[in-house]
Amino acid sequence: MTPEVVGAGQVRVAIRAAGVNFRDVLVGLGVYPGGGSVGVEGAGVVVEVGVGVEHVAVGDRVLGLWSGGFGSSTVVDGRLVVRVPDGWSMEQAAGVPVVWLTAWLGLVELAGLRAGQRVLVHAAAGGVGMAAVQLARWLGAEVWATASESKWDLVDVPRERLASSRSTVFGDVFPGGFDVVLNSLAGEFVDASVGLLRPGGVLLEMGKTDIRGPGDFPGVRYVPFDMIEAGPERLGGMLRRLMELFGDGVLTPVPVTGAPVQRVREVLRDLGAGRTTGKQVLTMPACLDPDGTVLITGGTGGLGVVVAEHLVRRHGVRKLVLASRSGVTDRLAGLDAEVRVVACDVTDRAALADLVGGIDGLTGVVHAAGVIDDGIIETLTPQRLDAVVAPKLQAALWLDELTRDRDLALFVLFSSVAGVIGNPGQGNYAAANAGLDALATIRHRAGLPATSIAWGLWEHTTGMTAHLQHRDRA
Repeated sequence: MTPEVVGAGQVRVAIRAAGVNFRDVLVGLGVYPGGGSVGVEGAGVVVEVGVGVEHVAVGDRVLGLWSGGFGSSTVVDGRLVVRVPDGWSMEQAAGVPVVWLTAWLGLVELAGLRAGQRVLVHAAAGGVGMAAVQLARWLGAEVWATASESKWDLVDVPRERLASSRSTVFGDVFPGGFDVVLNSLAGEFVDASVGLLRPGGVLLEMGKTDIRGPGDFPGVRYVPFDMIEAGPERLGGMLRRLMELFGDGVLTPVPVTGAPVQRVREVLRDLGAGRTTGKQVLTMPACLDPDGTVLITGGTGGLGVVVAEHLVRRHGVRKLVLASRSGVTDRLAGLDAEVRVVACDVTDRAALADLVGGIDGLTGVVHAAGVIDDGIIETLTPQRLDAVVAPKLQAALWLDELTRDRDLALFVLFSSVAGVIGNPGQGNYAAANAGLDALATIRHRAGLPATSIAWGLWEHTTGMTAHLQHRDRA
């Protein structure tokens, strides 16, 4: 797929975290009015800027609004991104744009909430609700709220001003005369909310599943709104103002709960079922850095050399470290890359730690090291099992441990079909490779990159298969 061209006034962002909203749930279910794509906000790193963009530069961490945010990169209107404050995590930053812009647009721009007025915030334990409570208090309003009773401790309003969002009892126990209601509920909850408003009061409707008509509530202002419809110029101005208030310590980001993008279905189900609090964020894997270094274990063997050539020619990698027991190869002469060959026994954790720790800008690991020691089950001693497991599985576990804080884009494991279907005479080899597959699953659950490739026997001879006769290969 051809990357989208960055035009004047635009920015390309490598996405590192994406905010999740109820809108995404509705889009996923196919019931969002007018359709749309999931992922409208997030945080990441600027990798390209168009003509006329001066407030951010390549390498800046930014947060903002965009489309297609559940992916690796996006091109966005430069007016919709701002720098991430120092000390903020990408997850924290990704949770800011939608909830705060929605709350600001509704309370400040549309309702004109002022000091001394009374406001009711529904679903106040959610992201927008928490942001709205902070904004309303900063504006000097008297804040009332609803939330599930199990979440009341998370809502920063006095207990006597709290009611359940699971029933319409708030319409009976709260006093009338509210100036503003920020609503995300539906059905009878809307009618109960309108009943609490004073004449001329404002019901801000940010829900999408029960939009009423303009004449349904005489005597009050019924204002359905969608933050995105405010347009880039207006949204950009609001976002910059919010960042000023964060910088002054007036406002603080709402709590975020992060999960790797691989768990998107689970996150959307929980959000749709009302089982979440605060803001939900998906984290994205890093992109392969063309200026970074890729480590290949078993790098001077037949498989390692093939992968080194592939990374350079197909993926643009320009720096390679090839680790092997011998540390010698002359097979990559003329390759358009900086290649360093080092001797390292990957079954020695200390040696492996020194190797990994000495690589600056590590962006990927390919674990191609391994040996075979075939034999039927009755002949497999603990020593023969260890001889195969150590360089393949134990080394992989150490590589996983030693690179957890390196923000890798690539973690490839040379597994084998033996671990999937089992090959006669390769019980030890099958076990080691099944372990690699399991490690990849563990890393996925942690939001870390991992690809475990269950290779069959390669057509051309490699170091591990040179001893096989033609009959064996056939």
